[in-house]
Parts: sequence; C-alpha cells; structure tokens
Amino acid sequence: MDTLSSLADGFAVALTWQNLALALIGCFLGTIIGALPGLGPSNGVAILIPLAFTLGLPATPALILLTSVYYGAMYGGRISSILLNIPGDEPAVMTTLDGYPMALKGQAGVALTISGIASFVGSFAATWGLAILAPQLVKMALLFGPAEYFALYVLAFATLGGIASRNQAKAAFAAALGLGIAMIGVDGQTGVPRLTFGEVHLYDGIDFLVAIVGLFALSEVFIFIENRGKDDLPEHHKSKVDFGPLLPSLSVLRLTAWPIVRSTVVGFLAGVLPGAGASLGSFFAYGLEKTINDKDKTFGAGDPRGVAAPEAGNNAAAGGALVPMLALGVPGSGTTAVLLAMLLALNITPGPLLFTNNPDVVWGLIAALFISNIMLLLLNIPMVGLFVRVLLIPTKYLMPAVAMISFVGIYGISGSTFDLLVMIIFGVLGWVLRKLNVPLVPVIMGVLLGNQMEVNLRRAMTISDGEWSTLFASPLSIALWALAIAGFLLPIAVSRFFRKPAMPRNVVADEIAAGD
Repeated sequence: MDTLSSLADGFAVALTWQNLALALIGCFLGTIIGALPGLGPSNGVAILIPLAFTLGLPATPALILLTSVYYGAMYGGRISSILLNIPGDEPAVMTTLDGYPMALKGQAGVALTISGIASFVGSFAATWGLAILAPQLVKMALLFGPAEYFALYVLAFATLGGIASRNQAKAAFAAALGLGIAMIGVDGQTGVPRLTFGEVHLYDGIDFLVAIVGLFALSEVFIFIENRGKDDLPEHHKSKVDFGPLLPSLSVLRLTAWPIVRSTVVGFLAGVLPGAGASLGSFFAYGLEKTINDKDKTFGAGDPRGVAAPEAGNNAAAGGALVPMLALGVPGSGTTAVLLAMLLALNITPGPLLFTNNPDVVWGLIAALFISNIMLLLLNIPMVGLFVRVLLIPTKYLMPAVAMISFVGIYGISGSTFDLLVMIIFGVLGWVLRKLNVPLVPVIMGVLLGNQMEVNLRRAMTISDGEWSTLFASPLSIALWALAIAGFLLPIAVSRFFRKPAMPRNVVADEIAAGD
C-alpha cells in the first residue's frame, strides 16, 4: 500500500501540462534518435543534457525529459534494425536476426508492430518492477558499510562488459582510464593537487557533464567529419519501403505472447545487475527463446518470436537498470550512467536516502515512465512511416545541430571557455577510443564512481586501522566480491556463444550494399 500511495503522489507530480509535454517531446525525440543508426540512447541522453540545462528545467521535469528520451530510444532502435539490417545500438543487434528477414518477406509492418507491443510490455512491466523493487533495495542498502560499497563498485566495473563484451581487456583498460580521470584535482584528504600539471582550472577535477558530452556527442561529430562525403545508407535503401500489412494476425499474437512474458522477466533481471544493461537482456532473451522454440530452425529466417523476445528483453532491461541507479547510486547501464551524472549535476544524490529526501523527484519520475510507455505505444505504431523517413535525412544536417547543442549547452552550464576546450579533448579521446573499439561506458562510470570508490576505500581503511582484510570481512562483501570475479571471468569463457561482432555503421552499410 505504501508503494501505491507513493505512486499516486508521483502521478500528482507528473500529471502537469509541462511534464506531459516534456514526456511527449522526449518520447518523440528519443524514437528518432534510436532509429538513427549509431546514436542510441546513451548518445541521445548525453546530447540533450545541455539542452535541459539551457532551458533551465528543474530536477523533476529535466529527468522526465531525459528518461523519456531513454525509453523512446530503446523503442526506436528497432526501426533501422528491421528495415535496414543496421542496429541503432548494441541491444538492437539481436532484433536484426529475424526482423530484417521478416521485412524481406514483405512483413515489415507486422515486425514493427510486434516489436512495438513487445517493447511496451517489457517497459511497462519493468516500470512496475522498479516501483516495487527499488524501495526494498533501499532497505537492504542500510546493510552496506564502506567495505560493502567498495565491493559493490568493483562489481559494477567487473560486470561492465557482460556476455556481450567483445574484449574484457579493453573494458578493463577503459575503466582504469576513467578512474584515472576521476583522480584529477585536489585530494580531498590531504589537500594535495593530483594530475593537474599546474593548471588551476583542474583543481576542482573534471566536470563529468563535460566528459560525457565530449565522449558521446562530440566524438560522433568527429566520426562524421572523418567520413564526410560518404552516404550513411546504400542507395537501394533510400527507396520507398514496402511495409505490407501493419497489424499481425491473432495467431501471431498468440505465438509471441509467452516469449514476450519470459523475455520481460529475463530482461528485467539482467538490467538490475550493475553494469549489465540492455545488451545482456536482449542476448539472453533471444538465446532462451531460441533454445525453447527453435525446433524447426525458424529463428534467423523471419520468426516473429525472434523479434518479440529481444525487444521485450532489452526494454525490460532498460527499466531494470534504473533500479540500482536510484536505490544504490550504481548505474545499471551506460545510459543510466549518463542519467546519474544528470542527477549529481542537479545536486541530487541517488542512493538509500533518495526516496526519503527527494520523494517527489523519484516517484514523479516513476509515474512519468508509466505515462511515457503509453505515449510511446500510441506514437510508434501509427507514426512509424514518419520515423522511417527520418532515416533518409543526411547526417550532414544532423551533426552540426549536435555540435551546436553541445557547445551552447556546456557553455551555458559553466560559462567557461576552458570547459569547452576540455570537452573538445574528450571528444577527440572518444573518437580515438571508438576507432580502437574501446568501450566508452567504463570510462564514464570511472569518472562518475571513482571519487566515491576512493572515499569508501579510505573510510574502510581508516575504520580498520589499515587492515585490508576488512574489505572481505562480512558475508555481504564476500558475496559481492565473488559475483565480481564471476562476472568478469564468465564472459571470457562463454562470450563466443552469445556475442555478434559489432561493426561501425558505415562498414555495415557498405557490406549490405555489397550484398553480404
């Protein structure tokens, strides 16, 4: 009853004209961002953070806008996956396996509708899971001391790659780089400057918003500059798409009903794991359904269940990833790491006290997620033709807008030209890392969690008078360390059974054009 009462208070916060308008705008923009190959929810939220600050939005409306973009981008990722065989982001990779074959058979409309329904069910159920599970996790968080929090942060870093990781060594390098960046500034305990190289502007450390916008948004601009003059899509994809029937038959709906339910549960559990995120939910959901239902070897040849499962899984994981972020302050995915930065920038600290100190923010956000899910269902099916046409907009018109929003937004936040230079440096760093196929999310999580990780480690050492065994003294910390070790080593052994090699979007397009 407490949950329902708090949720009712949240709807009282969310059901204002301003918040409803922001949710609608966020859903619309998020779907477009998700449909554009290569952007994805992390980039979309990072691009719009400066815009939220430029508009001067308070905490709750700003979070409603960005989480609506998050959910919308998860919905939108299926459009280019099904119609073009180009995943909008990594969680949408599995949707291409059966979605594109359905489109080739003249069932693009059915595939898009099934994916929309599966996305709605996954997101809606995950939002209920968030409302029920997060307050319970807050009660468990009271058992956490400094040693347990340090182990929890190690778990988040260890599971960053998950089974979808292509290279655990590169993920570990990226996490170490992020932690090194977090060390820049004045040591809070000794007052000694670290890694500042005599530059007084670095005494306060690196602003994580500057780092995020540079790594995600500006690096995308640099990649566009590198590939200038090249078309994003092959010529034969620029013609009118034949959707076929839009509504699936009752037999198809019955066929996909249980896969959607199973994948929702699997996806939500994968999302709750710190660092796992939507990719793991999508991979596990598809793998489970293929194991259960692929007796006739129809998966990979246009089976509707192969579309419903990963879409329900990745959207449920998107909601599940919000649970550890809100309850423990540990991001469950790359996009929630960006949202965590937004909360910190608004002087709101996620964790056990969030539900007590800022109930209007957290419950207003959860209520807005329910509203956004309904908006997305109503937007996505009838307006799919409009979203498809967005795919035909040349990138040369989109990237200048991304650059403008990034520079104006960051300057509006800090008023410092030095921060603009730092953002450019991080943009170049992001471009280099992406060229080397080094994941960006561990860098961001290192920047975000590095200081808290150091503080909890030092606090545990102070309490124990320098005794390192305190980090493994409680059953809870031992369990977290065991999960961290298993989470890092297990993907090395089994990743080849789940992962699909990723390629830059221009390479994907070139291979499709060549008929591969």
